[in-house]
Amino acid sequence: MKYKHVICAIFIERPNRFIAICDINGEKVKAHVRNTGRCRELLINGVKVYLEVSSGAKRKTGYTLIAVEKGDRLINIDSLAPNKVVLEALKTEKLQFPNFGKPTIIKPEKQFNDSRLDFYLETGNKKVFVEVKGVTLEKDNVALFPDAPTERGVKHIKELVNAVLEGYEAYIVFIVQMKGVSSFSPNIITHPEFGYELKKAFKAGVNIICLDCYTDIDCISIGDPVPILI
Repeated sequence: MKYKHVICAIFIERPNRFIAICDINGEKVKAHVRNTGRCRELLINGVKVYLEVSSGAKRKTGYTLIAVEKGDRLINIDSLAPNKVVLEALKTEKLQFPNFGKPTIIKPEKQFNDSRLDFYLETGNKKVFVEVKGVTLEKDNVALFPDAPTERGVKHIKELVNAVLEGYEAYIVFIVQMKGVSSFSPNIITHPEFGYELKKAFKAGVNIICLDCYTDIDCISIGDPVPILI
């Protein structure tokens, strides 16, 4: 996934979930923040961030915050990126599910019961629902999700279990939007219920996959498998 026009800035503050105030060569600007998670360990006054220059005339802000530096890591925090990266990887076969083969049908945002799941796939007689979660929180080299309580995330896990019960295969794919983590775990301190439901789902037959990403200031792509500890 490529971004068109990216510039460097210094993060100043985040007055609300959707706006960041940044400094570009001494000028204060507003940037849209797609990631509605807390990102408190990332968006700290003075850190270097990367903004995509917005091209839409109707946009309220001229920039979108897409990445932030944390030590020697570059972390993509664009909440639209994980689904785009997964779709790209499915089409190029960089992401393959076990004993599945290349999908003959890929449908994003597929309705299932009362939820809209990220992808529906078919190949041969196999039918699969996939839910994607972007991971931007890292602590002591461990990737953690979520960084804030997510009732929506819990609902999606339960729907994947329902899909398995109805004869579908189901996957939850955690996309770690950085390189260099040693493992992934559910963030049971922030949201115990999410961790509990994830473990229940695994026992019920929902497959769990975690992959890191190659990140640069103007691109992000699927990386390597990350060990999962639940």
